Amino acid sequence: MALIELRNIKKTYQTESVSVEALKGIDLEIDRGEFTVIMGSSGSGKSTLMNIVGCLDQATNGRYLLDGEDIAKLPRNRLSDIRNQTIGFVFQSFHLLPRTTAQENVELPLLYSRDEISWKEIHQRAKEALERVGLRDRMKHTPNELSGGQKQRVAIARALVTRPELLLADEPTGNLDSKTSLEVIDLIQNLNDQGLTTIMVTHEPDIAQYARRSVQLQDGKILSDKSNDPLRAAETLEDMVSTEPESDNEVL
Repeated sequence: MALIELRNIKKTYQTESVSVEALKGIDLEIDRGEFTVIMGSSGSGKSTLMNIVGCLDQATNGRYLLDGEDIAKLPRNRLSDIRNQTIGFVFQSFHLLPRTTAQENVELPLLYSRDEISWKEIHQRAKEALERVGLRDRMKHTPNELSGGQKQRVAIARALVTRPELLLADEPTGNLDSKTSLEVIDLIQNLNDQGLTTIMVTHEPDIAQYARRSVQLQDGKILSDKSNDPLRAAETLEDMVSTEPESDNEVL
């Protein structure tokens, strides 16, 4: 069974004077363990699609099954649990609390969980998540003491701390230089290799090639759906980065 099944998904935004069709009948299946990238120009519908997959928005028409559950039929509490436990979110702008440490930022999703989790387990799971992304020595640092790449790693650890089945990454390298982007994408690829189903939005073709599958949107419809060669993409991007001048930005 596919983890994600989208059937004739449509999304219409209604204003006082006009209706805007953001999605015009999306059919898409994503199996467990896949690494899929969603591409498209501004206005193509990729952000709308990600919001629907992440249960942040609902389709106007169509059917969305997540792990066999019909999302449209679920009560609010169940949707809240899915967003907190089943799906991990990573954003372009990190969204870290500035006055709290990396560990405290990672602990936040567990504080909002309806499960009874002891403080000891919360601390332990946050430490394990930070170690998993290579930040064992940055747990007590606040965001202003971290590089851009380190901030994104904290954001990824925060997404992992609830042990989700699905990782949604929206332009995770958009604020990073090429070398740091390579390290972050390598981390995401490793997480996928460990079995974490991953969907990533990006406008960068070089980054998109790291995924095993690319779905191109145009005007609210799927324009293409093809397989990639991540190994070849890694070699190409490494060559490109190695020829670039050193960035003034601190990297990981």
